Amino acid sequence: MDDPISRYPLAELEALPHDIRARILEVQEKSGFVPNVFLSFARRPDEFRAFFAYHDALMLREGGLSKAEREMIVVATSGANDCLYCVVAHGAILRVYARNPRVADQIAVNHRKAEITPRQRAMLDFALKVALDSRAIEEADFTALHGHGFSDEDIWDIGAIAAFFGMSNRMANLVDLRPNAEFYTLGRLPRKA
Repeated sequence: MDDPISRYPLAELEALPHDIRARILEVQEKSGFVPNVFLSFARRPDEFRAFFAYHDALMLREGGLSKAEREMIVVATSGANDCLYCVVAHGAILRVYARNPRVADQIAVNHRKAEITPRQRAMLDFALKVALDSRAIEEADFTALHGHGFSDEDIWDIGAIAAFFGMSNRMANLVDLRPNAEFYTLGRLPRKA
């Protein structure tokens, strides 16, 4: 495919401020490639820093949600918002964390039919309510989540991740951000020993 990565010019790695360049090189070292979102968003360094600071605060914090569950929220939200980049990129991360090559595709299309627990289904029901109809959130939503063992802090995390990625989905769609080819196959087959 010869489609451009983004409708906006990508940042030149060599021209970036040291902290941003270091972060991108760290990601490249760990994953073997630079996710397109980094070079797309790095063209505006202050926004890049703010975006990834909040991303990390939500996705890397300790709490009652596993890394896989956090990625489930991203994939479900991104599927509902028709965000190709985030479904493909975070779907790959979810497959790796969940060690399940099918779950990301299932969640992106219809989490109610996915190979997940009732607790995770309730989590995604709420995440999609935050993403698509937040004005309808009511006390019964919290009661239902408490019944599945979620704390109020967990519920905050579910909602914050859904809300943040709603914004991220809109930005990725705005700039017509294309997923890296590497994401399409990541986590689909067991790693070779």
